Amino acid sequence: MAHVSVIGTGNMGQAIAGLATKGGNTVEVFGSSDADKHVTGDIVVLAVPYPAVSQVLAQRAEQLAGKIVIDITNPLNFETFDALVVPADSSATAGIAAALPSSRVLKAFNTNFAGTLVAGTVDGQPTTVLVAGDDTDAKALVTGLVSAAGLRAVDAGGLTRARELEAIGFLQITLAAAEKVSWTGGFAVAR
Repeated sequence: MAHVSVIGTGNMGQAIAGLATKGGNTVEVFGSSDADKHVTGDIVVLAVPYPAVSQVLAQRAEQLAGKIVIDITNPLNFETFDALVVPADSSATAGIAAALPSSRVLKAFNTNFAGTLVAGTVDGQPTTVLVAGDDTDAKALVTGLVSAAGLRAVDAGGLTRARELEAIGFLQITLAAAEKVSWTGGFAVAR
């Protein structure tokens, strides 16, 4: 089992911490008031809004060296909800990976709502967590963490696939905000 550090105490941070615990892992959760506490997990989940990522990296880059870092962010324009704020040929995850060259950075959980992670299903289908990254061993650990919690994990490819995952996450958020899908619904992958 792994030791998981979740940075962020919102709905997604709590849901992912619950999944990790359900799968038998040890978990520590950090809020904004915990900036002076050291991150000790082998797997670190960045469960903060995208605009907060730069501050987290500035505070904790050294602590994240050598760790698996999971980016769950969707880099959308929070003022207008009408665009992603990263270049079309890149992703938030690529920026995080560049800022953390000694970490193994993955994209995961950004295409899920907290409610579907907690429920474990989307309209009767197992909740699917898409995982993208270039480190095969890191992806295996994260897909194992997801599977141990009773969810389905799908390897979505290399880190370059993070931009497509962010586009799917953005679409899902805009559909929910427009009340075309519920915040407890979303996309499921059927095999």
